[in-house]
Amino acid sequence: AWFLRERGLTVVVCEKGRIAGEQSGRNWGWVRQQGRDPGELPIMVESLSIWKRLAAEMGDALGIRQAGVLYLAKTDREIEGFEAWTEHSRAHQLDTRLLTASETVSMLNGAAAPGKGALFAASDARAEPWVAVPALAAVAEETGVVIREACAVRGLDIAAGRVAGVVTEAGRVACDHVVVAAGVWSRLFLGAHGIRIPQLSVLASVAATEPMPEIFPGNAADDDFAFRRRADGGYSIAPGARHDFFIGPDAFRSLGVYLPVLKKDFRSTNFRPAAPKGFPDAWGTPRRWSMDAPSPFERLRVLNPAPNMVTLGEVQDSFAKAFPSLGRPKLKAAWGGMIDSLPDVVPIVDHAPIPGLSTATGMSGHGFGIGPGMGRVIADLVAGRAVGHDLSRFRLARFSDGSPIRPGPSL
Repeated sequence: AWFLRERGLTVVVCEKGRIAGEQSGRNWGWVRQQGRDPGELPIMVESLSIWKRLAAEMGDALGIRQAGVLYLAKTDREIEGFEAWTEHSRAHQLDTRLLTASETVSMLNGAAAPGKGALFAASDARAEPWVAVPALAAVAEETGVVIREACAVRGLDIAAGRVAGVVTEAGRVACDHVVVAAGVWSRLFLGAHGIRIPQLSVLASVAATEPMPEIFPGNAADDDFAFRRRADGGYSIAPGARHDFFIGPDAFRSLGVYLPVLKKDFRSTNFRPAAPKGFPDAWGTPRRWSMDAPSPFERLRVLNPAPNMVTLGEVQDSFAKAFPSLGRPKLKAAWGGMIDSLPDVVPIVDHAPIPGLSTATGMSGHGFGIGPGMGRVIADLVAGRAVGHDLSRFRLARFSDGSPIRPGPSL
């Protein structure tokens, strides 16, 4: 919306709940180039430069800090994966480098064991999502973007085969182009208009610790746990790889296309038989509705899933084992967030089959950091300008044209 407004277009953002109410304000707050899919990496490089420019313009409003990202390896196989990814790093002249076990432990205050080593990018960053996203929205409004909270879009208004507007709970809004960037709700919305995407969602559980001594000023992760230094002196901690998946009708419909990634992540997934009432893939959530009556998007204003406290307890235990001098971290808050995911762990960024409709969804947990760069790309895609990057990896047709599904790196 920000970049479209810069290009002189009139822009309205309709948010069914509140800005940053769902995953935009619940993510880890990582702004990383390291470990990205090769298709995403050029956009992420641009995104980091935009983050830095925004931080210079807005001061400390975003909480942005270039404190580095550290991926920890416990096995030789993980080191081999890190070495393979450094080829992409060199291609973009990034500062990513492999660390030995002793170099790694010297960067982590109070670490118990060095492991096998690590992959480190000093230029990668962190920010405070709950602070940053509303701050960006406020500046966008100052530029003339209209943001309507508590205003669900029930569906598209289509005339002569193309987009003529949207029907919201507050009435019709005329427009000649719509961008669906609805996170975990995108599949439900697009499906009502006959556009099928194999997007599903997973529950990620995160917690904030009480203030504690600094272990590392940036972000770090292994398979057991991940952490990010917070502006309040604590850490955001989360499982390094584990997540919860609610089985619903969309999951059955998409089983075949998800088999490659399912085989890869089966052991790290907690399967649950059903989503809570009102969730996008809950058994009782309608797939069709009238434009004249409340839609599923109004019935659940803010998707607020309960975190998996058992998993977070295991994260506390892993943290205490890794940093015995600090002990088990005390939590002051815990939350859950639903992540929109696609079978190859990269998004759909493309025009949709209906003229005047574009889709930007399925960021697969990467959306916060890459958001500014993707925002610029999507704005130029909508405006019919050169986007400056190869978007073929993100095309909608890859799920229907027989292309092999290639999951991106899970670093």
